[in-house]
Amino acid sequence: MKTLEGVLPFTRLLLEKAVPDGGTAVDATAGNGHDTLFLAKLVGETGRVFSFDIQDAAIDSTGKRLKAATKLNLKDRVSLIKDSHEHVLNYLGEPALVHGAVFNLGYLPGSDKSVTTTPSSTIRAVENLFSALAPGGVIILVVYHGHEEGKIERDALLDYVRAIPQEEAHVLEYRFTNQRNNPPFIVAIEKRA
Repeated sequence: MKTLEGVLPFTRLLLEKAVPDGGTAVDATAGNGHDTLFLAKLVGETGRVFSFDIQDAAIDSTGKRLKAATKLNLKDRVSLIKDSHEHVLNYLGEPALVHGAVFNLGYLPGSDKSVTTTPSSTIRAVENLFSALAPGGVIILVVYHGHEEGKIERDALLDYVRAIPQEEAHVLEYRFTNQRNNPPFIVAIEKRA
């Protein structure tokens, strides 16, 4: 029996608590589409999901995953956007109100490992999303830091989130500390009312 949730199940648990039926969610790193599909189910028929990636392969893979979910009518609730997540505010419309967002930092599994998320674009994306975040909404970053660029991004991101005033947000780090090989961990930012 396992009592402690793994990093990815805990991410989904937090999103389930924050994103209501009919809400708005952002997958800031579409990747292979797993989180986009999860969020599309979570927001329901009247909600919206904005899914970002800079790579054609990620947009194509996410589109195929959504198309394979034929029992759901996802066409009207998911926007696949080939652009950097730092430009999120250009796509949300007015008034922008986001209930949950998720990032998987690093590189697209099974692709060119030289194309990675970067500290500057990730932090700008977090700042922009936070400005549009509903009270009680969450931004979750799954930090994969087992490669050189990942370590640089991890350090910059942790410096940034640890400086967020506690009057504005609760910031949580969730990780297993006794595992080897730089296991991923979560940074969750919950906007206070």
